[in-house]
Amino acid sequence: MKDVIINPGMGALPGHPASQARAQERSGRKAVIAASAGNALEWYDFTVYALFAVYIGQNFFHNEDPTVQLMASFLAFGLGFVVRPLGALVLGSYGDRAGRKAALTLTIMLMAVGTLLIAAAPPYAAIGVGAPLLIVCGRVLQGFSAGGEVGGATAFLVEHAPEGKRGQYASWLQASMGISNLLGALVATLVTTFLTEQQVGEWGWRIPFIIGLAIAPVGLWMRRALDETPHFREEQARQARQNDRVKTPLLAVVRDYPKELLTGLCMSVLWAVGPYALIIFMPIYVQKSLGFSSSQAFVAALVGNLFLIGGCVFSGTLSDRYGRRTMLRAAALLLLIAVYPLMMWLKVSHTQTTLIVVQSLFCLMVAMYVGVAPAALSEVFPTAVRSSGMSLSYNTAVTILGGFAPAILTWITYTTGVAFAPALYVMGACVVALVALTVLPQGRHG
Repeated sequence: MKDVIINPGMGALPGHPASQARAQERSGRKAVIAASAGNALEWYDFTVYALFAVYIGQNFFHNEDPTVQLMASFLAFGLGFVVRPLGALVLGSYGDRAGRKAALTLTIMLMAVGTLLIAAAPPYAAIGVGAPLLIVCGRVLQGFSAGGEVGGATAFLVEHAPEGKRGQYASWLQASMGISNLLGALVATLVTTFLTEQQVGEWGWRIPFIIGLAIAPVGLWMRRALDETPHFREEQARQARQNDRVKTPLLAVVRDYPKELLTGLCMSVLWAVGPYALIIFMPIYVQKSLGFSSSQAFVAALVGNLFLIGGCVFSGTLSDRYGRRTMLRAAALLLLIAVYPLMMWLKVSHTQTTLIVVQSLFCLMVAMYVGVAPAALSEVFPTAVRSSGMSLSYNTAVTILGGFAPAILTWITYTTGVAFAPALYVMGACVVALVALTVLPQGRHG
């Protein structure tokens, strides 16, 4: 048995297990900070479009009917989700072959180019049909980039996490998306407060996208400073020793893990629908359907996203103690029961205070689910195909039900007259998630 070597006054020597544990913890914290910051910037660029969809519709989609303009703008928003499965396939597979860091750096640059196209696009009045085409191209690039982000970023976080803290580390993926929503709501509040409606419509809507271009230098610097994950390095070494390299991770995950893919897809339905229906779409919905002003809607979104950030980390931490399935099931049940009554209360009590409270509760309930979902989904797939499996299952759900949620809900609201369409949409997703959770594999892969 080896003696424990202690350096008096200096703590454990570099090779000592305690020193290695501290080094791993420092590396993990660095990974959380850098990956979360880059992820927040990326999702800010991707989602800020929804907050200014009304003004984008007015500038780029020529039609006399404002509702048609808004629907066209949201359809362009949804097109970014059509290519997300393609981005998931290409970038997820790339992350499993070349490494998490390489894939994350690539997603940053693709998102920056897409954001630049939207920020600089001339309006319809200047170049005609070329204007909406530029917007669509920008959204396609953004969608392709976002397709690989969830799988790559989650794999990066959970593979850097110490034992017993995977839920907490992975929760920062969704917490950073909350930070991006918070940043978007803050920018939207400032723009709509300090500029007139005409100024926002003519040029002010571009300001958030110009700010979003900071993703290129900031994100690239952060992602280049990161170390590759220990799990990925170990997996590459194992494959090299056993001559068992997975050349096509995508094919491997479809062929060898069909049940995991189906389970992950169904579990991801609520992960996709909840944020887009109750957080991203709500500022538009309460303006168009419930008569709130834009500044009231954006202030409520600003406050609500504080609860989203804190709730994600809190629920992810709890999942390390009580289990992923327990936390996910509780969150889905709570959303199923509470979302419709809260919408009814908001309609009856038409005040800024009620709007803030309801939006905050929506964000908190969504956080209980999405804060745990990344860790739960990552544990379904082994390291060799983790990025591909997560990217494919999550992005398929987002493409089908999440990305087009604003357009679908706008159509339902204005053509059928169904009350509280966002609430009903989320309740349906809750049912699907609860069914999936009955067969969810319980963390079989580290």
